Amino acid sequence: MASDTPLQLLGGLTAAEFLRDFWQRKPLLIRGAFTDFACPLDPDELAGLACEEGIEARLVEEHGADGPWQVSHGPFSEATFARLPERDWTLLVQAVDHYVPEVADLLEHFDFLPRWRLDDIMISYAPPGGSVGPHVDQYDVFLLQGSGTRRWQLGGQVADDAPILDGLDLRILERFEVVDGDDWVLEPGDMLYLPPAWAHHGISQSDDCMTLSVGFRAPSADEAVTSYADYVGEGLPASRRYADAGMAPPEDPAELDDAALARMRTLILETLDDPARLAEWFGRVMTQPKYVDQLVPAEAPTDVDALVAALQEGEELVRSPGSRFAWRALDDGRATLFADGDGQNCDLPLARALASDLPLDAGLLQLPGAAELLAALLDAGSLTWVDELEE
Repeated sequence: MASDTPLQLLGGLTAAEFLRDFWQRKPLLIRGAFTDFACPLDPDELAGLACEEGIEARLVEEHGADGPWQVSHGPFSEATFARLPERDWTLLVQAVDHYVPEVADLLEHFDFLPRWRLDDIMISYAPPGGSVGPHVDQYDVFLLQGSGTRRWQLGGQVADDAPILDGLDLRILERFEVVDGDDWVLEPGDMLYLPPAWAHHGISQSDDCMTLSVGFRAPSADEAVTSYADYVGEGLPASRRYADAGMAPPEDPAELDDAALARMRTLILETLDDPARLAEWFGRVMTQPKYVDQLVPAEAPTDVDALVAALQEGEELVRSPGSRFAWRALDDGRATLFADGDGQNCDLPLARALASDLPLDAGLLQLPGAAELLAALLDAGSLTWVDELEE
């Protein structure tokens, strides 16, 4: 966990100061957030990822063959990139941290925020003039300049119903006015934090412009209500129903009166207001992997004795790329370890260790239940052996 000391990453602010004054409140420009920053990959390597099956990639052309602001989805081919003009287009590749360990390592710098809030690191490349238009995102984002330069213009917070251009696979604002002074050119290592719903427009100023977007997940209210209600409903007996024993005779048998509504309201609220079930659901939702298909379950159950022997011989397990872990303490001194949408009851020290950045080696075997839990996580695909990951 980040200590409450000034952080270069936050421009000399402490984590507490940043969270109090800026997080989800207002933007922050941080010059030199990363000293002597070297982008973990170059434009050709990013394009190579965009050509692979299963990797989410988009190409945005401001002046496409079918009109302005054309969007196409990967995987792409070399011919796609060969036909592109010298300016005014952008390549976006999602979740690069799932595929490039050096990109994933950058997430360690953001440990002043809950790890389960992190979504992924998207990387964009754009030649001069490339952008995706003025738009807003409904989540927090840190925009780190990886190479080249990009001009960022901000337009302030916009309402949910702000008009956008019709007929596009992009949410480009119809109107965008730059706030006085909120117009900067970022160089490698510079970073811009933006809270949700803040209008922004980034335009490449060079032929090597790469920007890393560290995004955060935040379920919408409609998603949360629907998901939680479904989760609770799956565990309810069919006998739990609306009831009205002792009711008074209705004045009009066709009326839905206040008493009936109050009874239904009580049924719903008492059913949903369960802190323990809410915690179980929330842990599962916030650790759901971004791409479920990316996790590869074991073909056969892991032999616990063989796993212990391998660890004692010096082999090491690692968290699978894209896996998400979190933990929550229980009243009995134990904890629930949440991993990729599932929950496992275990000792608190074991849950904390597995959800941390600590090595997953023989040292964990000293903790009660570690071998069995490691085997279960290996079977689920949340963990893998180091040598298998490197193959």
